Amino acid sequence: MASGIAILRSGLPDGLMESQGHRLHVRGEGVEAEWRFAFRESRPLLPVWHEGVLRLVQWGNRDRRSHLPPTGWTWLATVRAGGWGPFGAELVDIPCNFAYEKGVWFRVRQGMRGILVPGPNGPCVYVICEPSTRYYRVMTRSERMPVLIDEVI
Repeated sequence: MASGIAILRSGLPDGLMESQGHRLHVRGEGVEAEWRFAFRESRPLLPVWHEGVLRLVQWGNRDRRSHLPPTGWTWLATVRAGGWGPFGAELVDIPCNFAYEKGVWFRVRQGMRGILVPGPNGPCVYVICEPSTRYYRVMTRSERMPVLIDEVI
């Protein structure tokens, strides 16, 4: 899975990020700044492309009283089996240049896949995961990895 992502500063419009200055991070000198998003935040958000519009939405659901699963991820097999159909889920792309899992940042070429569902406090996105490849499991010690756009690690 991925518990965090980063996208280069130039990858998100300033207007979208005007109230998100705390997310801006610089890895090192001479490197473009990046916007970081982590599930562990008190109000986790992710950028998503939905119906041709880039917007920030809540990452997963933490309200156990809600009808939605209290997590930020879902299995690809569940999505394919129609398990999210009753929730009105739509497939979305999550743009990112890097993703983070268990202490490891890794490069992502185009982004990852997610599902967007209507929630009690507005839409929320769940990152779609699949069983880890051997390489990903060795790299992150995780049994699941995000479904990437046109890429497998």
